[in-house]
Amino acid sequence: MGTETASIAAPRTFLVVAHTGRDVVTGTLETVGRRCGEAGITLRVLHHDTRQPAVSQDASWHPLDPSELRAAGAHVELVHAGPEAAAGCELVLVLGGDGTFLRAAELAYPAQVPLLGVNLGHIGFLAEAEAHGIDEVLDRVIAGDYCVEDRMVLDVTVLDNEGGAKLGQTWALNEVAVQNRSHNGVLELVTEVDGRPVSAFGADGLLISTPTGSTAYAFSAGGPVMWPDLEAILVVPSNAHALFARPMVTSPRSRIAVEVDAHGRPAVALCDGRRILEVPAGGRVEAVRADTSLRWVRIGSEPFTDRLVTKFSLPVTGWRGRS
Repeated sequence: MGTETASIAAPRTFLVVAHTGRDVVTGTLETVGRRCGEAGITLRVLHHDTRQPAVSQDASWHPLDPSELRAAGAHVELVHAGPEAAAGCELVLVLGGDGTFLRAAELAYPAQVPLLGVNLGHIGFLAEAEAHGIDEVLDRVIAGDYCVEDRMVLDVTVLDNEGGAKLGQTWALNEVAVQNRSHNGVLELVTEVDGRPVSAFGADGLLISTPTGSTAYAFSAGGPVMWPDLEAILVVPSNAHALFARPMVTSPRSRIAVEVDAHGRPAVALCDGRRILEVPAGGRVEAVRADTSLRWVRIGSEPFTDRLVTKFSLPVTGWRGRS
């Protein structure tokens, strides 16, 4: 996994993607607007984040107000979420939890702009910092005192297993979850690694995960935690009806495939909980390491072990360390 120091060029622009369903976002955005305004950094914000969701008209939503950011001293650009939203930005600043981070990744990854997560949520495993540390975060990014590392991404393809026609293609930072489309009964699946069959079983589904995603859905399904600087692909069956349906950790160069029984139920391939590909009965899902990595901002040197202990509140009472 490669790491590079920040490359600063003027004029500077940050795309801000915010979870407007948390009240802490208001004060955090005011700080971002003031500090970036003082530093001459333009803030690009999404029209999506300035509107109250139609499904929730209560006071728990705090849409981003560009006029308040301007009042704090920031120069603000409004853009629509799309392929060009992050183009030309130095970084994408994410204010929210893991769901907001994955939404922002859809804008940052195609533009190859690095992502910096500030957690306003609960666990926030993908975030680099917490909301109470926003001033320190801004000190570092304004000064260009940060590094950018590469995180492994999966290319995901759905094929018609009869004629080999491509039915859909997308990517995943965390995982692709092959799931029962109807949520009724089990899926009959066959797993494959590098062109060779491994095991056939019935299950609720199957997950193909990156190391980054090992602490998300794959972890909940019983998979191991993988350190993010490890390069590997994780395969985790979900509630499998089989004696051998254990998690597998494969080479990052492996091609992982799962075939859906032609006489069984159709499935869906759900990537990062956001992008859905239909998988017909008899279809095939393939996942390989993508040629392009996601760029990830690091501002601290906290070991992943410490983050794991903190995020999951793991008991470490009695530890003395090496004398």
